[in-house]
Amino acid sequence: MTAASPSSLADDTLIELSRKSARQPLVRRYTTGLLAGSFVAAAALLAALPTHRSFSALALVVCMACYALASRVRFEFANVFALPTEAIFVAMWFLLPPRVIPLAVLGSLLAAELPDVLRGRTALDRLPLIAVCSWFSVGPALVIFAFAPGRPHWNLLPVYAAALAAQFAFDYASNFALARPVYSPSALGFLRGAVPSFAVDALLAPLGVLVSFATFDRPLALLFLLPTLALFARFADERQYRIDHALELSGAYRGTAMLLGDVIEADDEYTGHHSRDVVDLVLTVADRLGLDARERQRAEFAALLHDVGKIAVPNEIINKEGPLDEAEWEVMRQHTIEGERMLKRIGGVLAEVGRIVRASHEDYDGSGYPDGLAGEEIPIEARIVTCCDAFSAMTTTRSYRKAMGVEAAIAELRACAATQFDPEVVEVLVELIESGHV
Repeated sequence: MTAASPSSLADDTLIELSRKSARQPLVRRYTTGLLAGSFVAAAALLAALPTHRSFSALALVVCMACYALASRVRFEFANVFALPTEAIFVAMWFLLPPRVIPLAVLGSLLAAELPDVLRGRTALDRLPLIAVCSWFSVGPALVIFAFAPGRPHWNLLPVYAAALAAQFAFDYASNFALARPVYSPSALGFLRGAVPSFAVDALLAPLGVLVSFATFDRPLALLFLLPTLALFARFADERQYRIDHALELSGAYRGTAMLLGDVIEADDEYTGHHSRDVVDLVLTVADRLGLDARERQRAEFAALLHDVGKIAVPNEIINKEGPLDEAEWEVMRQHTIEGERMLKRIGGVLAEVGRIVRASHEDYDGSGYPDGLAGEEIPIEARIVTCCDAFSAMTTTRSYRKAMGVEAAIAELRACAATQFDPEVVEVLVELIESGHV
């Protein structure tokens, strides 16, 4: 597997970031170099161990060729990609001396990456990542070397299970160490993200054990797995097509939201800039509160579009110098309803966002508008947008008043917690402001 980004991001966002990062130079070179160098050292130490099994150059060539071909087939998930290499890797436990397995895996992965390097799809300084991603092979090599160095046998299934567990442990530890300095994931959250990759390996491992019985001392028999790899490649292509389509659709939604934001900005310069500022606040608070990918995406769009209904409000009200009278406020209060109506006409995820836009001026105690929702009746995304919108508004100069200081704005947020604002959202936002994260 390979790590990507925080689990709070939407799946399509994570895949997009992963694809983009694969074409960029490394940021954390020290960590990558340390992990890559330690793998090479570990693999060299293993290679120096005494052999329990004869070495076959033919077996090495066949194993590396099959493994390289299998590693070119990639199934993309939210923050990992899975390779259908496990059956071949398990067969390598028996076709090769365990002490050479890590170096064979490293050589295979480097060979598989060569076409992308030549085409400029992979930066040269990212090649050490391949050594980091090879750490998983050390665990099974140690277990097989110590407890099952000879011919495969059904009585040794517990040992093979232990080797698979060691593979997962080394894989998780190396990738977590690589990701930790970049975005500080939690150990449990990173493990959840690794589950799809581990599941693929666990399902393919029994096939590898069966293949081992047929291929022991007959390395060319491993080539019979190539038709299965071709089938996996077909499935991977279809999955990638669906992902590409989903990314295009997500981009279209985001583009629509940005276009509407530009329309707001053209009609009311304050509202446009204000909406962009609120987006940054909302996303930071949403991440700290642990919103899931769908909620985070809705919060992002709602932050950008919470004032979209103001397009229907006359400019003389929007840009009036001084406070609005009651009749003007009645017109202004309609903008959340108008915003929901506009977004419902677009459909898809923006229709869901319309519900949040409608609730973006509801108060926690039920005194807001337009529906008088209270507490958790108000969508969490709307509660976040309401609080962040208020802080941004207080600290921004308006046509009828000057901007409030940050300390005064924080005091106002706390004073209105549990009445206008969700108290939990207030505390998170204040903590982020005071710690300098926003």
